[in-house]
This record gives sequence, structure tokens and C-alpha cells, in this order.
Amino acid sequence: MRTATRLRPRTKAPEERRDELMNAAQRLFLEQGVATTTVEQITIGADVAKGTFYLHFSSKDDLLAALRERFSAALLSNVQTAVARQPQGEWRKKLASWANGYVAGYLDSIRLHDAVFYESRPPTRKGSVDNRVVDDLAALLQAGVTAQAWSIDDPRFMAVFLFSGLHSAVDHAYMKEKRVNRSRLAQKAEQLFFRTVGLPPE
Repeated sequence: MRTATRLRPRTKAPEERRDELMNAAQRLFLEQGVATTTVEQITIGADVAKGTFYLHFSSKDDLLAALRERFSAALLSNVQTAVARQPQGEWRKKLASWANGYVAGYLDSIRLHDAVFYESRPPTRKGSVDNRVVDDLAALLQAGVTAQAWSIDDPRFMAVFLFSGLHSAVDHAYMKEKRVNRSRLAQKAEQLFFRTVGLPPE
């Protein structure tokens, strides 16, 4: 009589386990807040042993830092995808797409943004002016200068100015309007970007 062979459960890749922990934490942070969420609740949510958590993160703060990085990467990907859809050399459209992509991406994930950036610590000046999203906008502005699409003296300064203004404008709309009019907000952002780099408004 043939003996049945018991198969060993496959071990998941470290990257997959890490993502599961981050996904569980994100879900809990949105449901009940960062401060009240424990490491134990995160591991239960991810269906892993508590020791597994510490193979990937040194603390809840370490996991939060990873979530911030993932948030920024996802937001930037949204913006870059919007810009990449525009034809080569269409600088006006690229700039408008950057503003539109940021407005849409930020609004779509604003609750997560507030949870991972604001609930766990006070906002810092450094994060507002030195991040990958600002870097991307500065690169776009510099590329437009090189292509003579517009003329600005300091693309990095202008990127910080535009990013900070747009970020605050979205926050303002989110706080003041029961339902944000996305198309109107995006149009205002486009016109601001155009005027700032010296392009005529549409």
C-alpha cells in the first residue's frame, strides 16, 4: 500500500512576508490609528509569528518609515506615469500632467498619508522640501529649461515652491469641501504651474 507523502508548506519569500506585514499594519493604522496599533496586532493581521516581525523591522517606527517610503514611491509612480503618457517635447502637457497626477494621487491616498506622516510624529521641515517627489519635479523643470520650453533661474527652488503650494492647496480643498471638485482643483494647479514658469495660461 502506498504511503501518502506529506508536503511541507512552502516558505514565503522575505519580500512577500515584509509586504504582508506592511499591508496588515497599513490596514490597522487606517482602521484604528497608529498609536493604538501594537506589533502583536500587526503580526496577527499578517498571520505570522511575532518573531517574524523582527526579522524585517526593528520596531513599529521602523515599519512606519518603510510605509512612508512606499507611500512616496507610489505617489511618484502615479505622477511619472501621467507625465510619461505625454508625447516627447510636449512640455506644457508634461507640466500639466505632473500637477494633475499629484492632485489625483494625493487625494486618492490622503488618509494613508495623514496616518503614516502625521499621526506618529510631528511633520518636519526636511520632509517638506527634501523628498523624491520634489526631486522629480525639479528634474522636470530642469529638463524644460534645457529644452528652452521655459526659463527659470533655480529649478530646485521652484520645485520646492510649487510642491509646497500644491500640497497645501490639496489639503485646503480636502478640509474645506465636503466633496473635492478634482477637475477644478487640477485646473487651478495647472494654471499656477504655467504662470510660475512663465507660460501663458490656457
